[in-house]
Amino acid sequence: MTAQRPEAPTPKVDLRSLYRIRSDVLAGRPPEHQPRAVVRASWDRSKILGLTPDGTPPEPPVAAAEVEAERAASALRPMVDQLSDLLRGAVNSAGMLLAISSADARILWRAGSGPLRRHADDLGMVPGATWAEGNVGTNAIGTALVEGVPVGIHAAEHYAEDHLPWSCAAAPVRDPLSGDQVGVVDLSYRTPTVNPLALPHVVMAAQLAEAQLRQRYHDNADRLRTHAAPMLARLGGPALAVTRDGICAAAVGTDPPPRVELPREIEPGALWLPSLGNVVAEPVPDGWLLRLAEDGSDREPTTRVRLDLTRTPSLVEVTGPSGSWNHSLSPRHSEILLSLVRNPDGRSASELAADLFGDAARTVTVRAEMSRLRRTLGGVLGAMPYRVSENVAVDVDLPDDPAALIPGSAAPIVLSTREDLAAELQGRAEVTHRGRHRAY
Repeated sequence: MTAQRPEAPTPKVDLRSLYRIRSDVLAGRPPEHQPRAVVRASWDRSKILGLTPDGTPPEPPVAAAEVEAERAASALRPMVDQLSDLLRGAVNSAGMLLAISSADARILWRAGSGPLRRHADDLGMVPGATWAEGNVGTNAIGTALVEGVPVGIHAAEHYAEDHLPWSCAAAPVRDPLSGDQVGVVDLSYRTPTVNPLALPHVVMAAQLAEAQLRQRYHDNADRLRTHAAPMLARLGGPALAVTRDGICAAAVGTDPPPRVELPREIEPGALWLPSLGNVVAEPVPDGWLLRLAEDGSDREPTTRVRLDLTRTPSLVEVTGPSGSWNHSLSPRHSEILLSLVRNPDGRSASELAADLFGDAARTVTVRAEMSRLRRTLGGVLGAMPYRVSENVAVDVDLPDDPAALIPGSAAPIVLSTREDLAAELQGRAEVTHRGRHRAY
């Protein structure tokens, strides 16, 4: 949960005193009063990082395509509309700007009135901008991430001079399972006084986001339980089904721990886990089926994948010792799997970007797409490089008509595969023609 120790300026803060304190501290003079501890610590960090109050942020905003890719991969994406609805009153009636950032302080979503957005544009507070302390100095988003608690920053408590007309309040959102920060909810405004509602509103929004993340873990376990229960029922020995995050959803013949620590890059086959010992891992939708083994000697492929590209949409079917399941693929995910099947040694993000877009620079988009695909297929796919996992055997069904391969796709990997199919068909036709000629 979000820490309940918000750092906020008092509502009746003396603005002129804040400016004098800031001027004295940044000039190295003894101030009439000390700034708040959280502010002083942030000013010191900003100075150590080499920032100057009148300087330009060293990291410019990233391109729109990268913003879209980061949005797609963000844990907060499914709840952006809910957060916007929750804070709509503060945004509309109190004249505040809502910003939702990534865990590295990159602004991904923004909402507010037209005039306030234009002020934010002038400030550089735009989607794609990095609002970390190391880039723009003391501010609610960056400072909340460093401190790990909700923070309010008012006017002259900012480090950068361009930020002085603004006040802001932000709360970090934590993953309820790992405790890692996954983003920040921020409200910013331009008034000479502190708005006492800003900080409680972002704390409430962060708590809502964390509750939604917790519910997603429960939903993932429920979906896995639906898929895995029939498979577990057919097994003759002890086994358990765990989500990609290691949460135990179902078990048979064993009393499992609530959560199993899985290797970061788990693959199908035999492995040893500290909490379970020797197991054989089998990928299932939304997670893994772990069969408890007597030893770790069985390293033969335990999983077979059939990629059916003869149909629209394409279909991937996964079969293991405990049963089978299938999943319909989007055109983009069909292109990715086609590339990985045709390149069994694997593809880097840049190589995969060239296969999909003809542009090796579009690695952010590739990583976002791979993140979504791996959430579905789990251990069927490996990373670094991206590849079909070693203990997975693959069969591919291709259409007889090359034009029917992923219709509408212009991905280079699809175009080259169509050319290969056409050449193969032409070769067959020539062989058949020569055979018929000899028959006469």
